[in-house]
Amino acid sequence: MISRAHTVAFQGVEATPIEVQCAVAPGLPAFSIVGLPDKAVSEARDRVRSALAVMSIALPSRRITINLSPADIPKEGSHFDLPIAVALLAALEILPPEAAEETLALGELSLDGTLVAINGALPAALAAAEQDRRLLCPKASGPEAAWVEATPVIAAASLTDVIRHFTGQCVIAPAQPGEVIDRIDDKDLADVKGQDSARRALEIAAAGRHHLLMSGPPGAGKSMLAARLPSILPPLSPQEALETSMIHSICGLIEAGGVSRTRPFRTPHHTASMAAIVGGGRRAQPGEISLAHNGVLFLDELPEFARAVLETLRQPLETGDVMVARANAHVRYPSRFMLVAAANPCRCGYLTDPNRACAKAPGCGTDYMARISGPLMDRFDLRIDVEPVAVTDMDRHQRGEASADVARRVADARAIQADRYADCEGIASNADAEGRVLDQVAALDTPSQTLMLKAAERFRLSARGYHRVLRVARTIADLDAEPDISRDHLAEALSYRLPGSS
Repeated sequence: MISRAHTVAFQGVEATPIEVQCAVAPGLPAFSIVGLPDKAVSEARDRVRSALAVMSIALPSRRITINLSPADIPKEGSHFDLPIAVALLAALEILPPEAAEETLALGELSLDGTLVAINGALPAALAAAEQDRRLLCPKASGPEAAWVEATPVIAAASLTDVIRHFTGQCVIAPAQPGEVIDRIDDKDLADVKGQDSARRALEIAAAGRHHLLMSGPPGAGKSMLAARLPSILPPLSPQEALETSMIHSICGLIEAGGVSRTRPFRTPHHTASMAAIVGGGRRAQPGEISLAHNGVLFLDELPEFARAVLETLRQPLETGDVMVARANAHVRYPSRFMLVAAANPCRCGYLTDPNRACAKAPGCGTDYMARISGPLMDRFDLRIDVEPVAVTDMDRHQRGEASADVARRVADARAIQADRYADCEGIASNADAEGRVLDQVAALDTPSQTLMLKAAERFRLSARGYHRVLRVARTIADLDAEPDISRDHLAEALSYRLPGSS
């Protein structure tokens, strides 16, 4: 008799359907798993055998063959334990074969039959819904999977509970979705003293999802400003929350099954490798740029990152996704993130202070910033110089404008953009507008067009730089709730782009 169960193999955030076939045939006693299993999948036979022994279920003295079909797709991970056990129990007529056929299962088995939480429950639930099957998973993964309302989720604590459920002895109630997690951030823009121009640039960047580079001496407040950026960003929309949670589910970063509406804020250290930033490794796991999808990637001490690592950011910044290509895997991950970076003007950091600059100034500043290539620098929409805070600003007791007030203006600007691009697929903010759409939403009047052409010619703006200035100007106009871009909006946008003007 051949029984069948169903599960998935993860290729990035995509869950590929896998059929688990079990044959119990005459022959020398053996238990083999075929279909390109990795080491973790091959070891499933020992975990399944032990779990069945705990329940006093003895394997027959026959040849047991498990085939994972399609056989040409690599199978990785311990989540194949449960579907293998379900297929085997159906072949032994302990579980109804039709129950195994109608269920998509995944979960790791411990030696005593307990089901251990696994990564990828959310994309697996989506795959189950597409196949019109129910999902069987460990109890700890149930709240995460239950966010997909299109399919019932059976969250069992052990293999014994699975048998009791499918034989009608003790039916398990469908799992309920976990709580919506809204992280409370105590970092507030009101804590920042002075830095009015930097605060303004941060607000514009948040309103239009523009990339921002802050340069200034140590202690000027660059990292402090960046750390408060999440406090002014709008929450994730339901669609964005699902996209982001899919990636985090693959990496096991979803806390207690709850889906967060807070935008990701990733801050990798400058010693991070290329695989850590872009993605890779043996299983082509997502990197920081994908974990920051729909959120912020903050690179502090930008010139200290390896040059090769920084150059890998260029393509994802333009396309919004990344293809992690390895010898045994080609996986595409979404990576539409907002890049915020901070840098000192030189290695010692005091290039602009004659009393503290090193003997190599000003050449050291040129050499230091040259670590950031021209093509990457061209992708920053806003570049600002963060000056040291005056002592008089540090002494004053009044607090600056609170994050809540700035967040309201950012939310209003984002709402304008949501309405504007409602019919434009793949465009959610001004930073995404391009081509004909950008020409329509960022049309300039005659005075503004004259200013733009003069600036582009004098400062030799690239085509990319030209369009990025238009996008920033559109965002500034949205913050002012103006339908058209004025000359003042364009002038301010140019001030964040032209050398020495910030």
